[in-house]
Amino acid sequence: MGSRLRFSIAVILLAGTAIFLQARSGQEVIAPRQPLNSFPRQLGDWIGTDVPIPSDQLAILGPGDFLLRVYQQTAVRSPYVDLYIAYFPSQRAGDTIHSPKNCLPGSGWFPLEASRITLALPGHTPFPANRYVIAKGDDRQLVLYWYWAHDRAVASEYWAKFYLLTDSMRMNRSDGSLIRVTTPMAPGENPDAAQQRLVSFAGGVVPVINNYVPR
Repeated sequence: MGSRLRFSIAVILLAGTAIFLQARSGQEVIAPRQPLNSFPRQLGDWIGTDVPIPSDQLAILGPGDFLLRVYQQTAVRSPYVDLYIAYFPSQRAGDTIHSPKNCLPGSGWFPLEASRITLALPGHTPFPANRYVIAKGDDRQLVLYWYWAHDRAVASEYWAKFYLLTDSMRMNRSDGSLIRVTTPMAPGENPDAAQQRLVSFAGGVVPVINNYVPR
């Protein structure tokens, strides 16, 4: 019964958000920001290399600003981290954030473990994030992701939709983003060790993210 109630609430919330955003009158506020292609290519001792996103994937994502970049540490030999940021300046036309958990099977990766963790990173109060261990054949990766808008981070896509609705009413803005960090797990490496690598890297992302995903 509890799961049915949560599902019903989610459906009502999503439908209400869509109806409200379509009906909202007036010119939407588009906040100034820096484009994602100017995001720092060096974060501490991590050096990044851009990865082009195929045009067919961009067409599916819709109008927005997207960054996919692979970072490698220069001082030590360790697995890379890839950073993906998807920013939508407006979600009123139905171009909303795609949840990674829905995209993973389509790219051949399947979740082995799923949980929520709390990230305590420099420059921000602790916030929840999704943690997935995914697999494709013998390869395993650890994924952390969260939704970010107006200096607020949430793990639940339903809470992200809720805040999308309230922010549209309160601020006349519907912008928002998804931030995802991923790293391959070395043979025999446990998820907690891989998580430490991702958390250390994310500690360089969060202090500067508001320049690219405006408050």
